[in-house]
Parts: sequence; C-alpha cells; structure tokens
Amino acid sequence: MPEKRQQSSMPGRVREHVGDVCGTVVVGVDGSACGRHALRFAADEARARGCSLVALRAWSLPTAPRPAGVQAGVVPPMTEFERAVAAEVSAEVTDELGEEPGCPVLVIPVHEHAGPALVEASRSALVVVVGHRGHSGVAGRILGSVSEHLVRHGEGPVTIVR
Repeated sequence: MPEKRQQSSMPGRVREHVGDVCGTVVVGVDGSACGRHALRFAADEARARGCSLVALRAWSLPTAPRPAGVQAGVVPPMTEFERAVAAEVSAEVTDELGEEPGCPVLVIPVHEHAGPALVEASRSALVVVVGHRGHSGVAGRILGSVSEHLVRHGEGPVTIVR
C-alpha cells in the first residue's frame, strides 16, 4: 500500500512542495493511459535499482477530484483537495502495481504546475519518468508540454515513456 505524504500548498515554493526525493525514482502521474504506462516502467526501474518509487501528482483546483462528502456549493479547504488527490493516486498505484509493488511507494500530491514540480524533483532523484502525453490536449501533440518542459529544464536523468 503506498505511503501518503501531505505537502503544504504555497504557490511559487516548489522546493517545499516536492520535498526530499533524493535517491528515488520519481514518476509523474496524471491518470492518463500514458501516465499509467510510465508508472509501471518507473516501478520496474525502482525495483531494479533497489530504491523507493515516488508517485508525484501535480494538481490544481480544476484538475483535483472533488473531496468525498462535500456538499454542492461548498468549497472545501485545500487540505481536503490534497487528501482527495492523494487517495486518487494511491488507488491508481494499487490498480497498476498491486497491493505489493515490490518497492516502497510514496505518493506526493503537489499543488503546482507539473513542469516546475518535476524539474525540482529532477535535481535530486535518480531519474524522473513521465509519459509522452498525458491530459495536456492539443498543447502536447509531439512530446507533451510537461515532457518537453522536463527535457529542456530538468537537471538530472529523464525518461519519457511511449
């Protein structure tokens, strides 16, 4: 079962959002088919390297799942959205990797744009893995806007899974 770590949401402070991912394999997840493929690839990589897997999910209010039990017309606190995102990612990890993924898994929901969050992770992760296209729509026809941003600005090894 993936471990959940809650992060504080303070736009513009990506380093505090991502936290310490030193010595891990980081995978950007977004629920897309490409993201799920990247998750499986990253888990294989973490098992091969004997390290932890970090499932990083960048989110914003429009992309976050609605927290359970919140009445229509009520805007819940950001921490409720963060918990809902973490629960969604944990379910995705379990669906793709099973209850016993073969390596420690840490879920990190990050209230930030995916590109800067993954670039920050690239500074200390062993490798950052992303799918070639996620939910970016028209903007990501060839590589995907997040993948392209990571390739251009990442500071460590990056793998883009097709």
